[in-house]
Amino acid sequence: MNGADTSWIIVATALVLFMTLPGLALFYGGLVRARNVLSVFMHCYAIACLMSILWLAFGYSIAFGDGNAYWGGLGKAFLNGVTADSLSGTIPEVLFFAFQMTFAIITPALIVGAYVERVGFGFILLFSGLWMLLCYAPVVHWIWGGGMLSDGGIFGEVGVKDFAGGIVVHETAGIAALLIAFFLGPRKNQNTPPHNPGFVMIGAAMLWVGWFGFNGGSQLAADGGAAMALTVTHISAATASLSWALWERIKFGKSSLVGIVTGTIAGLASITPASGFVGPIEALIIGAVAGVLCQEAVLVIRNRLKIDDTLDVFAVHGVGGIFGTIMIAAFGAGSWAAQLGGLAIVGVYTIVVTVVLIYVVKAITLLRVDTETETNGLDLAVHGERAYDMSS
Repeated sequence: MNGADTSWIIVATALVLFMTLPGLALFYGGLVRARNVLSVFMHCYAIACLMSILWLAFGYSIAFGDGNAYWGGLGKAFLNGVTADSLSGTIPEVLFFAFQMTFAIITPALIVGAYVERVGFGFILLFSGLWMLLCYAPVVHWIWGGGMLSDGGIFGEVGVKDFAGGIVVHETAGIAALLIAFFLGPRKNQNTPPHNPGFVMIGAAMLWVGWFGFNGGSQLAADGGAAMALTVTHISAATASLSWALWERIKFGKSSLVGIVTGTIAGLASITPASGFVGPIEALIIGAVAGVLCQEAVLVIRNRLKIDDTLDVFAVHGVGGIFGTIMIAAFGAGSWAAQLGGLAIVGVYTIVVTVVLIYVVKAITLLRVDTETETNGLDLAVHGERAYDMSS
Protein backbone atom coordinates (compact mmCIF):
# COMPACT_ATOMS: atom_id res chain seq x y z
CA MET A 1 0.00 0.00 0.00
CA ASN A 2 1.18 3.50 -0.85
CA GLY A 3 0.21 6.09 1.78
CA ALA A 4 0.27 9.06 -0.59
CA ASP A 5 -1.91 7.29 -3.17
CA THR A 6 -4.33 6.20 -0.47
CA SER A 7 -4.60 9.70 0.98
CA TRP A 8 -5.30 11.24 -2.41
CA ILE A 9 -8.01 8.72 -3.33
CA ILE A 10 -9.71 9.25 0.04
CA VAL A 11 -9.90 12.97 -0.82
CA ALA A 12 -10.96 12.23 -4.40
CA THR A 13 -13.76 9.96 -3.16
CA ALA A 14 -15.14 12.78 -1.02
CA LEU A 15 -14.86 15.19 -3.97
CA VAL A 16 -16.82 12.94 -6.32
CA LEU A 17 -19.60 12.45 -3.77
CA PHE A 18 -19.59 16.26 -3.35
CA MET A 19 -20.38 16.48 -7.06
CA THR A 20 -23.77 14.83 -6.55
CA LEU A 21 -24.46 16.08 -3.04
CA PRO A 22 -24.80 19.02 -3.11
CA GLY A 23 -23.33 20.04 -6.51
CA LEU A 24 -25.60 18.32 -9.02
CA ALA A 25 -28.64 18.78 -6.75
CA LEU A 26 -28.15 22.56 -6.68
CA PHE A 27 -27.28 22.78 -10.38
CA TYR A 28 -30.42 20.91 -11.41
CA GLY A 29 -32.57 22.36 -8.62
CA GLY A 30 -31.93 25.92 -9.71
CA LEU A 31 -33.00 25.19 -13.27
CA VAL A 32 -36.55 24.00 -12.50
CA ARG A 33 -39.65 25.85 -11.33
CA ALA A 34 -39.72 26.89 -7.68
CA ARG A 35 -42.47 24.34 -6.93
CA ASN A 36 -40.22 21.45 -8.03
CA VAL A 37 -36.86 22.28 -6.45
CA LEU A 38 -37.29 19.99 -3.45
CA SER A 39 -38.28 17.10 -5.70
CA VAL A 40 -34.99 17.48 -7.57
CA PHE A 41 -33.09 17.49 -4.28
CA MET A 42 -35.03 14.40 -3.23
CA HIS A 43 -34.25 12.59 -6.48
CA CYS A 44 -30.50 13.20 -6.16
CA TYR A 45 -30.40 12.34 -2.47
CA ALA A 46 -32.47 9.16 -2.74
CA ILE A 47 -30.47 7.95 -5.73
CA ALA A 48 -27.23 8.50 -3.79
CA CYS A 49 -28.54 6.38 -0.94
CA LEU A 50 -29.96 3.59 -3.08
CA MET A 51 -26.96 3.29 -5.41
CA SER A 52 -24.64 3.03 -2.40
CA ILE A 53 -26.49 -0.03 -1.11
CA LEU A 54 -26.83 -1.64 -4.52
CA TRP A 55 -23.16 -1.04 -5.34
CA LEU A 56 -22.24 -2.85 -2.12
CA ALA A 57 -24.68 -5.67 -2.75
CA PHE A 58 -24.06 -6.44 -6.43
CA GLY A 59 -22.76 -3.51 -8.48
CA TYR A 60 -19.11 -3.63 -7.47
CA SER A 61 -18.91 -7.36 -8.09
CA ILE A 62 -20.58 -7.10 -11.50
CA ALA A 63 -18.15 -4.33 -12.48
CA PHE A 64 -14.89 -5.53 -10.95
CA GLY A 65 -15.40 -9.20 -10.13
CA ASP A 66 -13.38 -12.04 -11.62
CA GLY A 67 -16.04 -13.32 -13.96
CA ASN A 68 -15.50 -13.32 -17.71
CA ALA A 69 -15.09 -10.75 -20.47
CA TYR A 70 -18.76 -9.77 -20.31
CA TRP A 71 -19.77 -10.04 -16.66
CA GLY A 72 -17.85 -9.69 -13.42
CA GLY A 73 -20.05 -12.18 -11.62
CA LEU A 74 -21.21 -12.10 -8.01
CA GLY A 75 -18.08 -13.40 -6.32
CA LYS A 76 -17.51 -10.07 -4.57
CA ALA A 77 -21.16 -9.41 -3.69
CA PHE A 78 -21.42 -7.54 -0.38
CA LEU A 79 -17.60 -7.21 -0.54
CA ASN A 80 -17.17 -10.93 -0.03
CA GLY A 81 -13.48 -11.64 0.54
CA VAL A 82 -12.52 -7.96 0.76
CA THR A 83 -10.87 -6.92 4.03
CA ALA A 84 -9.12 -3.81 5.27
CA ASP A 85 -5.84 -5.41 4.17
CA SER A 86 -6.95 -6.28 0.63
CA LEU A 87 -5.24 -4.18 -2.03
CA SER A 88 -6.26 -2.88 -5.44
CA GLY A 89 -3.01 -1.69 -6.94
CA THR A 90 -1.37 0.55 -4.34
CA ILE A 91 -4.55 1.42 -2.41
CA PRO A 92 -6.89 -0.59 -0.16
CA GLU A 93 -9.52 -2.38 -2.21
CA VAL A 94 -12.26 -1.10 0.07
CA LEU A 95 -11.17 2.45 -0.85
CA PHE A 96 -11.26 1.56 -4.55
CA PHE A 97 -14.77 0.21 -3.92
CA ALA A 98 -15.79 3.50 -2.28
CA PHE A 99 -14.25 5.64 -5.02
CA GLN A 100 -16.04 3.70 -7.73
CA MET A 101 -19.25 3.81 -5.69
CA THR A 102 -19.33 7.60 -6.06
CA PHE A 103 -19.28 7.12 -9.86
CA ALA A 104 -22.14 4.64 -9.58
CA ILE A 105 -24.03 7.34 -7.64
CA ILE A 106 -23.54 10.25 -10.01
CA THR A 107 -24.18 8.39 -13.27
CA PRO A 108 -27.90 7.63 -12.69
CA ALA A 109 -28.19 10.97 -10.88
CA LEU A 110 -27.18 12.74 -14.09
CA ILE A 111 -30.25 11.25 -15.77
CA VAL A 112 -32.45 13.17 -13.30
CA GLY A 113 -32.12 16.28 -15.45
CA ALA A 114 -34.07 14.70 -18.29
CA TYR A 115 -37.26 13.89 -16.40
CA VAL A 116 -37.62 16.53 -13.69
CA GLU A 117 -41.01 18.15 -13.05
CA ARG A 118 -43.15 15.29 -14.38
CA VAL A 119 -41.89 11.83 -13.35
CA GLY A 120 -43.16 9.43 -10.68
CA PHE A 121 -40.86 9.01 -7.67
CA GLY A 122 -41.30 5.23 -7.60
CA PHE A 123 -40.24 5.03 -11.24
CA ILE A 124 -37.06 6.96 -10.46
CA LEU A 125 -35.97 4.60 -7.70
CA LEU A 126 -36.81 1.34 -9.45
CA PHE A 127 -35.46 2.39 -12.85
CA SER A 128 -32.27 3.92 -11.43
CA GLY A 129 -31.47 0.83 -9.37
CA LEU A 130 -32.04 -1.64 -12.19
CA TRP A 131 -30.28 0.57 -14.74
CA MET A 132 -27.18 0.91 -12.58
CA LEU A 133 -26.93 -2.87 -12.12
CA LEU A 134 -27.86 -3.96 -15.65
CA CYS A 135 -26.44 -1.15 -17.80
CA TYR A 136 -23.83 0.87 -15.94
CA ALA A 137 -22.04 -1.90 -14.01
CA PRO A 138 -21.55 -4.22 -17.03
CA VAL A 139 -20.17 -1.33 -19.10
CA VAL A 140 -17.75 -0.54 -16.27
CA HIS A 141 -16.59 -4.15 -16.39
CA TRP A 142 -16.11 -4.07 -20.16
CA ILE A 143 -13.87 -0.99 -20.10
CA TRP A 144 -12.39 -0.58 -16.61
CA GLY A 145 -12.75 -4.08 -15.17
CA GLY A 146 -10.66 -5.99 -17.69
CA GLY A 147 -13.64 -6.94 -19.87
CA MET A 148 -14.16 -7.23 -23.58
CA LEU A 149 -13.50 -3.58 -24.50
CA SER A 150 -10.31 -3.17 -22.46
CA ASP A 151 -6.75 -3.78 -23.65
CA GLY A 152 -6.43 -7.28 -25.02
CA GLY A 153 -10.18 -7.54 -25.67
CA ILE A 154 -12.12 -7.56 -28.91
CA PHE A 155 -10.17 -4.61 -30.34
CA GLY A 156 -6.80 -6.23 -29.79
CA GLU A 157 -3.88 -5.03 -27.74
CA VAL A 158 -5.09 -1.41 -27.60
CA GLY A 159 -8.62 -1.35 -26.26
CA VAL A 160 -11.06 1.48 -25.61
CA LYS A 161 -9.46 4.45 -23.85
CA ASP A 162 -11.80 6.12 -21.39
CA PHE A 163 -9.85 7.65 -18.55
CA ALA A 164 -12.67 8.80 -16.27
CA GLY A 165 -16.00 8.05 -17.93
CA GLY A 166 -16.74 9.61 -21.31
CA ILE A 167 -18.35 6.35 -22.37
CA VAL A 168 -18.88 4.67 -19.01
CA VAL A 169 -20.60 7.68 -17.39
CA HIS A 170 -21.54 10.35 -19.89
CA GLU A 171 -22.55 8.38 -22.96
CA THR A 172 -24.63 5.89 -20.98
CA ALA A 173 -26.34 8.54 -18.86
CA GLY A 174 -26.91 10.83 -21.83
CA ILE A 175 -28.53 8.16 -23.99
CA ALA A 176 -30.70 6.94 -21.12
CA ALA A 177 -31.77 10.52 -20.41
CA LEU A 178 -32.78 11.15 -24.00
CA LEU A 179 -34.81 7.94 -24.17
CA ILE A 180 -36.68 8.61 -20.93
CA ALA A 181 -37.45 12.16 -22.08
CA PHE A 182 -38.81 10.75 -25.35
CA PHE A 183 -41.05 8.21 -23.61
CA LEU A 184 -42.25 10.75 -21.03
CA GLY A 185 -43.19 13.38 -23.55
CA PRO A 186 -42.79 17.13 -23.02
CA ARG A 187 -43.76 19.07 -19.92
CA LYS A 188 -47.07 20.93 -19.96
CA ASN A 189 -45.16 24.19 -19.60
CA GLN A 190 -41.72 24.25 -21.19
CA ASN A 191 -41.29 28.03 -21.19
CA THR A 192 -40.76 28.64 -17.47
CA PRO A 193 -37.31 30.15 -16.82
CA PRO A 194 -34.98 28.75 -14.14
CA HIS A 195 -36.28 29.81 -10.74
CA ASN A 196 -32.83 30.40 -9.22
CA PRO A 197 -29.83 30.95 -11.55
CA GLY A 198 -27.75 31.55 -8.40
CA PHE A 199 -28.32 27.93 -7.36
CA VAL A 200 -27.27 26.88 -10.85
CA MET A 201 -23.98 28.76 -10.61
CA ILE A 202 -23.21 27.48 -7.10
CA GLY A 203 -23.98 23.92 -8.16
CA ALA A 204 -21.83 24.23 -11.28
CA ALA A 205 -18.95 25.62 -9.22
CA MET A 206 -19.22 22.65 -6.85
CA LEU A 207 -19.22 20.28 -9.80
CA TRP A 208 -16.12 21.99 -11.17
CA VAL A 209 -14.24 21.53 -7.90
CA GLY A 210 -15.51 17.98 -7.45
CA TRP A 211 -14.41 17.10 -10.98
CA PHE A 212 -10.79 17.34 -9.83
CA GLY A 213 -11.49 14.19 -7.81
CA PHE A 214 -13.48 12.65 -10.68
CA ASN A 215 -10.68 12.99 -13.23
CA GLY A 216 -7.59 13.44 -11.08
CA GLY A 217 -8.62 10.56 -8.84
CA SER A 218 -9.02 8.24 -11.82
CA GLN A 219 -5.23 8.07 -12.02
CA LEU A 220 -5.50 6.09 -8.73
CA ALA A 221 -2.17 7.53 -7.66
CA ALA A 222 -0.72 10.75 -6.23
CA ASP A 223 1.64 11.47 -9.11
CA GLY A 224 2.25 13.62 -12.16
CA GLY A 225 -0.49 11.89 -14.11
CA ALA A 226 -3.07 12.93 -11.53
CA ALA A 227 -1.70 16.48 -11.57
CA MET A 228 -1.92 16.66 -15.36
CA ALA A 229 -5.46 15.24 -15.37
CA LEU A 230 -6.51 17.87 -12.85
CA THR A 231 -4.86 20.65 -14.85
CA VAL A 232 -6.35 19.75 -18.23
CA THR A 233 -9.75 19.36 -16.58
CA HIS A 234 -9.59 22.93 -15.35
CA ILE A 235 -8.35 24.32 -18.67
CA SER A 236 -11.10 22.61 -20.66
CA ALA A 237 -13.80 23.81 -18.25
CA ALA A 238 -12.57 27.40 -18.36
CA THR A 239 -12.27 27.44 -22.14
CA ALA A 240 -15.68 25.86 -22.76
CA SER A 241 -17.31 28.35 -20.39
CA LEU A 242 -16.01 31.24 -22.45
CA SER A 243 -16.68 29.67 -25.84
CA TRP A 244 -20.28 28.92 -24.81
CA ALA A 245 -20.75 32.50 -23.59
CA LEU A 246 -19.20 33.96 -26.75
CA TRP A 247 -21.30 31.77 -29.05
CA GLU A 248 -24.40 32.69 -27.05
CA ARG A 249 -23.55 36.38 -27.45
CA ILE A 250 -23.01 36.00 -31.19
CA LYS A 251 -26.28 34.13 -31.72
CA PHE A 252 -28.60 35.78 -29.21
CA GLY A 253 -26.98 39.10 -28.34
CA LYS A 254 -26.38 38.31 -24.65
CA SER A 255 -24.26 35.96 -22.55
CA SER A 256 -26.19 34.49 -19.64
CA LEU A 257 -25.03 33.17 -16.27
CA VAL A 258 -26.87 29.89 -16.85
CA GLY A 259 -25.20 29.69 -20.25
CA ILE A 260 -21.64 30.20 -19.10
CA VAL A 261 -21.93 27.65 -16.30
CA THR A 262 -23.57 25.13 -18.64
CA GLY A 263 -20.51 25.64 -20.82
CA THR A 264 -18.40 24.73 -17.80
CA ILE A 265 -20.17 21.38 -17.50
CA ALA A 266 -19.81 20.79 -21.25
CA GLY A 267 -16.07 21.35 -20.98
CA LEU A 268 -15.81 19.05 -17.98
CA ALA A 269 -17.79 16.26 -19.61
CA SER A 270 -15.78 16.53 -22.82
CA ILE A 271 -12.36 16.37 -21.17
CA THR A 272 -13.34 13.50 -18.86
CA PRO A 273 -12.43 10.56 -21.16
CA ALA A 274 -9.31 12.29 -22.46
CA SER A 275 -7.98 13.79 -19.22
CA GLY A 276 -5.39 11.07 -18.72
CA PHE A 277 -4.13 11.16 -22.30
CA VAL A 278 -3.80 14.83 -23.35
CA GLY A 279 -1.97 17.99 -22.35
CA PRO A 280 -3.01 21.62 -21.88
CA ILE A 281 -3.04 22.57 -25.58
CA GLU A 282 -5.32 19.66 -26.43
CA ALA A 283 -7.50 20.65 -23.46
CA LEU A 284 -7.84 24.16 -24.87
CA ILE A 285 -9.00 22.74 -28.19
CA ILE A 286 -11.44 20.30 -26.59
CA GLY A 287 -12.92 23.01 -24.38
CA ALA A 288 -13.22 25.57 -27.17
CA VAL A 289 -15.10 23.15 -29.41
CA ALA A 290 -17.23 21.69 -26.61
CA GLY A 291 -18.74 25.06 -25.68
CA VAL A 292 -20.08 25.53 -29.20
CA LEU A 293 -20.81 21.89 -30.04
CA CYS A 294 -22.87 21.17 -26.93
CA GLN A 295 -24.78 24.45 -27.24
CA GLU A 296 -25.74 23.57 -30.81
CA ALA A 297 -26.76 20.09 -29.64
CA VAL A 298 -29.14 21.70 -27.14
CA LEU A 299 -30.85 23.61 -29.96
CA VAL A 300 -31.08 20.55 -32.20
CA ILE A 301 -32.70 18.38 -29.52
CA ARG A 302 -35.10 21.11 -28.39
CA ASN A 303 -36.05 22.72 -31.67
CA ARG A 304 -35.59 20.07 -34.34
CA LEU A 305 -36.14 16.77 -32.56
CA LYS A 306 -38.73 18.35 -30.21
CA ILE A 307 -37.57 16.18 -27.29
CA ASP A 308 -37.98 17.77 -23.87
CA ASP A 309 -34.72 16.63 -22.29
CA THR A 310 -35.49 19.17 -19.60
CA LEU A 311 -32.00 20.11 -18.41
CA ASP A 312 -30.13 19.09 -21.57
CA VAL A 313 -28.49 15.95 -20.21
CA PHE A 314 -27.82 14.36 -23.58
CA ALA A 315 -26.71 17.56 -25.29
CA VAL A 316 -24.20 18.42 -22.56
CA HIS A 317 -23.14 15.11 -21.03
CA GLY A 318 -23.88 12.68 -23.84
CA VAL A 319 -22.53 14.77 -26.70
CA GLY A 320 -19.64 16.04 -24.57
CA GLY A 321 -18.58 12.56 -23.47
CA ILE A 322 -18.84 11.17 -27.00
CA PHE A 323 -16.86 14.10 -28.42
CA GLY A 324 -14.10 13.73 -25.83
CA THR A 325 -13.87 10.00 -26.50
CA ILE A 326 -13.40 10.61 -30.21
CA MET A 327 -10.76 13.27 -29.54
CA ILE A 328 -8.58 10.65 -27.85
CA ALA A 329 -8.17 9.01 -31.25
CA ALA A 330 -7.89 12.37 -33.03
CA PHE A 331 -4.91 13.30 -30.84
CA GLY A 332 -3.29 9.91 -31.37
CA ALA A 333 -3.72 8.56 -27.86
CA GLY A 334 -6.04 5.72 -28.89
CA SER A 335 -7.11 3.78 -31.96
CA TRP A 336 -9.98 4.96 -34.11
CA ALA A 337 -11.41 1.46 -34.30
CA ALA A 338 -11.50 0.99 -30.55
CA GLN A 339 -12.86 4.47 -29.76
CA LEU A 340 -15.61 4.44 -32.36
CA GLY A 341 -16.34 0.76 -31.87
CA GLY A 342 -16.58 1.18 -28.12
CA LEU A 343 -18.98 4.09 -28.51
CA ALA A 344 -21.15 2.07 -30.89
CA ILE A 345 -21.26 -1.09 -28.77
CA VAL A 346 -22.01 0.73 -25.54
CA GLY A 347 -24.50 2.99 -27.29
CA VAL A 348 -26.52 0.10 -28.70
CA TYR A 349 -26.37 -1.81 -25.41
CA THR A 350 -27.53 1.26 -23.47
CA ILE A 351 -30.44 1.83 -25.85
CA VAL A 352 -31.63 -1.77 -25.59
CA VAL A 353 -31.33 -2.04 -21.81
CA THR A 354 -32.86 1.39 -21.19
CA VAL A 355 -35.88 0.82 -23.44
CA VAL A 356 -36.55 -2.61 -21.94
CA LEU A 357 -36.30 -1.20 -18.41
CA ILE A 358 -38.63 1.70 -19.23
CA TYR A 359 -41.32 -0.73 -20.37
CA VAL A 360 -40.78 -3.10 -17.43
CA VAL A 361 -40.71 -0.41 -14.75
CA LYS A 362 -43.66 1.58 -16.08
CA ALA A 363 -45.68 -1.66 -15.99
CA ILE A 364 -44.94 -1.85 -12.26
CA THR A 365 -45.13 1.77 -11.15
CA LEU A 366 -46.27 5.19 -12.38
CA LEU A 367 -44.06 6.66 -15.11
CA ARG A 368 -45.55 10.15 -15.21
CA VAL A 369 -47.56 12.07 -12.62
CA ASP A 370 -51.05 13.32 -13.45
CA THR A 371 -51.68 16.74 -14.98
CA GLU A 372 -52.81 18.34 -11.73
CA THR A 373 -49.70 17.20 -9.86
CA GLU A 374 -47.46 18.40 -12.67
CA THR A 375 -49.18 21.79 -12.77
CA ASN A 376 -49.08 22.31 -9.00
CA GLY A 377 -45.55 20.99 -8.66
CA LEU A 378 -44.07 17.78 -7.28
CA ASP A 379 -42.79 19.26 -4.02
CA LEU A 380 -46.10 19.47 -2.22
CA ALA A 381 -48.06 16.82 -4.12
CA VAL A 382 -45.45 14.03 -3.96
CA HIS A 383 -43.26 14.92 -0.99
CA GLY A 384 -45.55 17.02 1.21
CA GLU A 385 -43.13 19.94 1.41
CA ARG A 386 -42.42 23.15 -0.39
CA ALA A 387 -39.50 25.54 -0.41
CA TYR A 388 -41.26 28.68 -1.58
CA ASP A 389 -44.61 30.46 -1.53
CA MET A 390 -46.21 29.25 -4.77
CA SER A 391 -47.24 32.78 -5.68
CA SER A 392 -43.58 33.27 -6.64
